Amino acid sequence: MITNLPEALSTNIKGMRRSAIRELLKYLSTPGLISFSGGFPSPETFPTVELKQIMMEVMDTEAASALQYGATEGDMLLRTQLVERYRSQGIEMSVDNLIITTASQQALDLIAKMFIDRGDYVIVGLPSYLGGLSAFNSYGAKMIGIPMDDEGEDPQIMEAELKKLADKGIKPKFIYLIPDFQNPAGVTMTERRRKEIIELAHKYDVLIIEDSPYRELRYEGSDQKTIYELDGTGHVVLLGTFSKIFCPGFRIGWVAGHPDVLDKIVVGKQATDLCTPPFTQRIAARYMEKGLLDPKIEEIRRMYSVKQKGFLAALDKYMPEEITWTKPKGGLFMMASAPEYMDTDELLLKCIQEEKVAYVAGTSFFCDGGGKNTMRLNFSYETIEKNEEGAKRLGNFFKKQLKK
Repeated sequence: MITNLPEALSTNIKGMRRSAIRELLKYLSTPGLISFSGGFPSPETFPTVELKQIMMEVMDTEAASALQYGATEGDMLLRTQLVERYRSQGIEMSVDNLIITTASQQALDLIAKMFIDRGDYVIVGLPSYLGGLSAFNSYGAKMIGIPMDDEGEDPQIMEAELKKLADKGIKPKFIYLIPDFQNPAGVTMTERRRKEIIELAHKYDVLIIEDSPYRELRYEGSDQKTIYELDGTGHVVLLGTFSKIFCPGFRIGWVAGHPDVLDKIVVGKQATDLCTPPFTQRIAARYMEKGLLDPKIEEIRRMYSVKQKGFLAALDKYMPEEITWTKPKGGLFMMASAPEYMDTDELLLKCIQEEKVAYVAGTSFFCDGGGKNTMRLNFSYETIEKNEEGAKRLGNFFKKQLKK
């Protein structure tokens, strides 16, 4: 081993931190633990029977190509299926507007690699997705957080920040948004807000990165149009993934956007992994081709809708009145807030040890170091019964902390 490893490390890796969520996984083996910490889909949603059959079909008829290297842009059949699906939803695009990535986390890393030099500014939500913040931070971005209410990020505050930068001759590299059932807050941005932020992006000539992993997991209300669709000018890059609506283990995501942007992402991907595994891409493409994806998403919606309603009712039943939480109409998450004097990061290990229930401390999602009294809760992974019991344990824990 070399004598001074830190001296040999790159600036980028020095800026990276272990994922708070991934670090929590080590506690999942604790006997009897109920975890609200991950963003895991329920294993009950995985189409194991259908996938086993499709895998055999691919191996029987397409093994030579499915087991070989593939195009960096992705499997053409899968890209075509995804484009046709978007078109059926009223979103206009062609295969020239879409490439496949190794899940959406790779897309976030490639976008950061493509746009961010150390010291560049990026606009994000306050709070925002930990994986996005980690990717941007690793390339040295300075992040400006825009507070949210129940309609999404505040456009007036965003414009004030954009104007401050413009007055200094600075243009942020992009605005990063998760408009549908936002991770971690569970908030969905209204169409009015989406249009207002598009106007700001045009006015200040800034790209919007629209991260959309949860959009199809709606349990109440009507779908919102994507920012990509509302814009229609190439100012928006749309990220999608199969991780929440199909199989996270396949590690398949995609990027939709202007061909000039996609060309640079392809260059970055070629230096990263050459291509997303052709085998899993072809299985996913055949799954879609057989018309199996939409019925599966409907099944997932029904299951998660019951879990979401049950979990919200359990929180109402067991949590002390001093704790509040968002009430998302879809997605996988909600964010709870304790009194400001509480530090959920400091309390987390104690909560695991005393009550055998886990959450994610909110500080991981705030680029400004805030959110010390908040926590993200996931309701998709555990069973309905464990969600109820976990809410009870969480309520007991915080009732004890409030007495102290």
